[in-house]
Order: sequence, then structure tokens, then C-alpha cells
Amino acid sequence: MTAPRLAVFFAPSPSSELWRTGSAVLGRDAASGARVAFPDSPPCDAADWEDVTAEPRRYGFHATLAAPFELADGASEAETIDFARAFVADRVPFDLPDLAVADLADFVALRPSAPSTALERLAADCVVLFHPYRAPLSPEDRARRLGPDPSAERIANVDRWGYPHVFEHHRFHMTLTGSLADDRRAGVRAALAEQFGDALRGGVVDAITLFRQESRDAPFRVLARLPFGGRRRT
Repeated sequence: MTAPRLAVFFAPSPSSELWRTGSAVLGRDAASGARVAFPDSPPCDAADWEDVTAEPRRYGFHATLAAPFELADGASEAETIDFARAFVADRVPFDLPDLAVADLADFVALRPSAPSTALERLAADCVVLFHPYRAPLSPEDRARRLGPDPSAERIANVDRWGYPHVFEHHRFHMTLTGSLADDRRAGVRAALAEQFGDALRGGVVDAITLFRQESRDAPFRVLARLPFGGRRRT
């Protein structure tokens, strides 16, 4: 029996077109927990789309800021939420660049169309400041996050921070598919760009969202969306 896990994610407002489209493409709304119908147009009408989206559907529509973690000994879920509220209290919303449907390794994801120092700073802060709430990785999780033939730097990041893709290795993305063959990704990428349409236009990062996974075979659900409390200067 595994313990629940929390994660610190970026997720658009559940009332936004970006959230609705992303959730439909994945077939599940992580805020309500409900399965939602795939769009009845390419590529989501493909016979295997259920399988193509199985892995990202389990996590819900999001971008990782601090990767999933079991709570450290002595840390409680309520304390972690309280800390998250303090974390966002003085944070100031900032612009999210336009998004683009792009390849990332062998899958398709939404990626910022321009660099964002503010996004990278937010992710780095989440990794560092939520770290005291993170339990050490189990040997199985450590091996999975290291992957085959890891570099010394990857080993150091996993052992120190519990995740390899941190700081200069962080790549903000919102996963839309599982692994796809090279000869299929271009068509899927183009069709998904049509699906998202104007929802890809730049928005705002004005909250972090805590997601919770009850057990390893359960999907992640939104636990708390925590808006930034600071005001933007006009």
C-alpha cells in the first residue's frame, strides 16, 4: 500500500478555455474528477486516442513545478497547504507567453513560445521551498527517476531534490500525449494545434495548484488552487 502523493503544478483556471480544451484532449477534468468526452475531430477521434493519452490523463492537465512527492515524516497535508498559502501570499501574477503545440522527446506537449524567466524562477522556488515537505524517494522511485545510465548531475539532482528536471534542466510543458512514433507526431501536433486554437494565446500565471494522488494506481486530483496575493504594478 503506497502513501498519498502531493504535487505542485501550474494549472489554468478551471473556468478557462485552455483548461477545458486540455482536459477534453486528455479525457478527464482533474478539478472535478470527471471523465469528459474527447473532441470528435482529429486527432482525438482516433481509435487509439484513449491509449495515447492514458499516461497524461492520470496526472491531469498541468505543468510540473515541483514533482509528485510523499510527505516527509512529521509533515501533514494541512501543514503543506498552509505553507502553500504563505508561499503565494505575496507572489505577483505574471504573463504566460503564448503556448505552442510542440514535440518534447517522443511525446507532444504545450510549450511556451518564448523564454520566461518568471516561470523558471517560480519552478525553482517551488523545488527549493517545498523540499522540506518531501519524503526521501523509495529505492524504486529513485531508480525510475534516474533512468538508465544516468549522468552524475542527474544522480545528484535526484538524490538532492527528488527529481532530475530542476533549475536549468526544467522545461515548462503541459503533456498532451504519451510516446508516439516519429512518423505520427507531426500529424498529431498539427491537429492538436487546431484543437487548441485561440486558447494558446498568452494568459497569466496567477496561482499554483496542489494536486493529490491517493495511491499509485489512482489519478491525480486538484486539492487546492492557491491564487497569488500580490498585485501587479500598473
